[in-house]
Amino acid sequence: MIKSALAALAALPFAATSALAGPYVNIESNSGFVGNDYSSTLLETHVGYEGPVGESAGWYIQGGPALSFEDGVDDSDTELSGKVGIGVDVSERVNVYGEVWAITDGGIDFDEDLAANVKVGVKYSF
Repeated sequence: MIKSALAALAALPFAATSALAGPYVNIESNSGFVGNDYSSTLLETHVGYEGPVGESAGWYIQGGPALSFEDGVDDSDTELSGKVGIGVDVSERVNVYGEVWAITDGGIDFDEDLAANVKVGVKYSF
């Protein structure tokens, strides 16, 4: 189920627009803490594409290796991660957006080894 939903979301931007605005590289580091106690860092190194959907929306898709550094572990683990998202301007000041993020967990059997998160939000600009 998750695999087919992610595949459909990944294909949607290519069906909705015929032009790619261009490729990009996104390097992102996320570190986790509980209070002052460090737990881990995930370093994602993605290549992506983004483009418009009509006049008031945009999409992006990106993916690549993700290095996981756990506290107290000497080695890093390498997984695959990716994101697909869309943003729509509903007015001059309001943008509604959504993103699906996924990462492998020790394998490439997407039914068992894939963790995913969904993010939705509204951005108001002053």
